[in-house]
Amino acid sequence: MVDYKKIMSLLLESRSYRDIAESLGCSQRDVAKARAVIKEHGLTGDQVAVMTVERVEELFPDRRRRVAGEYLAPEFGPVVASMRSNRHFTLLQGWRTYLGVASELRKYSYSQYCHLFSDYAARNDLVATLHHEPGRAVFIDWAGDTLQVCDAVTGEITKVYLFVAVLPYSGLVYCTGCTDMRMNAWLSAHKAAFEYFGGVPQIVVPDNAPTATHRPTKGESARVVNPKYQQLADHYATAIVPARVRKPRDKAAVESAVQVINKRVIGYLCEDVFTTVTELNTAIAVRMREINEEIRRADGTTRAERFMAEEASALGGLPVEGFEDVEYRQVKVGRNYHVTCDYQHYSVPHRLAGQLLRARLTDQQVSIFDGDAIVAEHRRKHGRRGQYSTDSAHVPLQHQDVAGLWSRDWFIRRAAAFGPATVEIITAVLDRHKIEAQGYLECQNILESLGKRDKQRLEAACTQLANLGGYASYSGLKRLMAAIDSDTKTSRPHRPAAATIKPQPAVDTLDPAQIYVRGADYYQQGR
Repeated sequence: MVDYKKIMSLLLESRSYRDIAESLGCSQRDVAKARAVIKEHGLTGDQVAVMTVERVEELFPDRRRRVAGEYLAPEFGPVVASMRSNRHFTLLQGWRTYLGVASELRKYSYSQYCHLFSDYAARNDLVATLHHEPGRAVFIDWAGDTLQVCDAVTGEITKVYLFVAVLPYSGLVYCTGCTDMRMNAWLSAHKAAFEYFGGVPQIVVPDNAPTATHRPTKGESARVVNPKYQQLADHYATAIVPARVRKPRDKAAVESAVQVINKRVIGYLCEDVFTTVTELNTAIAVRMREINEEIRRADGTTRAERFMAEEASALGGLPVEGFEDVEYRQVKVGRNYHVTCDYQHYSVPHRLAGQLLRARLTDQQVSIFDGDAIVAEHRRKHGRRGQYSTDSAHVPLQHQDVAGLWSRDWFIRRAAAFGPATVEIITAVLDRHKIEAQGYLECQNILESLGKRDKQRLEAACTQLANLGGYASYSGLKRLMAAIDSDTKTSRPHRPAAATIKPQPAVDTLDPAQIYVRGADYYQQGR
């Protein structure tokens, strides 16, 4: 709308027509019209400065507004409601209904009716919505930026990719983090998105990622949907319709959703530290609640409100069982009675060590077969490589004492393998420390260093120390074990120490002729 008051103020400041037209974005004809009004009414700068809006409208009457009053104003609210509930409803039908309204006022032509509807849709943020049908499509993509997970044990940094799905009609957004963008993560994320929406749209629109489509022949422009991706579509009774290559407008809705994710998720969480993908996805879910349930758009509604009111009922139902991608592999059992799948380790009965088995992998479970019999089942490990899933029933007896490593029960359980006296001594070592853990190293030295090669000698030394009521310690047991014969496992017989004084024969048994005694003259000076 032309600001005639501002034009008149600039004219009274002696500004040129060209400067006024360029600064205010109006035409020189509008400037000339304002010049004519100033001359006709003899206006001054002070008069223009205090001029009211009503006075300006009197000086510059809008003929279009007067003409618009001669026409019946269309009601577009019912038209929008009909277009949302009936995808076959058109503006032509709305215009014909408008013509049928009884009124003495004139009616707009179809072209002007469409123009007015476009203005109404733009003012109420309905343009993008009316281009899509409720429940018809979901757009899929990976966000370009990533987040990170830091392993609490090793400190290893793992990159997390964000999967984004959006229903373009309501704008409802779903996001989850994955450690890779391979087929298993791609399919699992689709399954989670459908469960989040509570239904399945008629078509799924991904881009041409390698997990979605491929060229059956090298160099051929035509692309086909990957078999596993098609299996997911068949399971959920939906269709895969990839966007055209290098046609960003085909997936404008998801590109917009990715920008929302970049600002509202990555922007908020990139400086936080997460130790697991589950912890990160919990934080992402909090951000999703804000995006979908708290942020209000131009029409005053949230994404979740529009979804529940107009789109949720248009989605197809979820199947009873969710889709699971199944993969079979041949695996060999290691010496540690574990098999390895995707850098994670799963136990089998120890008797199968060294054999070739068959593993069935789904997103949530690993099943291991010996022929047709299932010998082990584990929940599938994700995230950091090198994790172990060990069933205690698969562990041989000699390895079962490693549970609860470095604890009172662990040391006493190991001491029981030597005998009751060893248990008594180990218990005494642990009890005499105010901080029990301070005795763990001495217990380890007693059981490993002293008892590793000869359990019977250690038990005998502990028995002797307990009978004597001596101080339970590693050094004391070591001395006792040194005094125990290795064959009989008992103390050596007591032997008195050798005498250093020579025995003297009795005087009455000696022959006087054999006795020589020096006289006093022998000891005289000079001898």
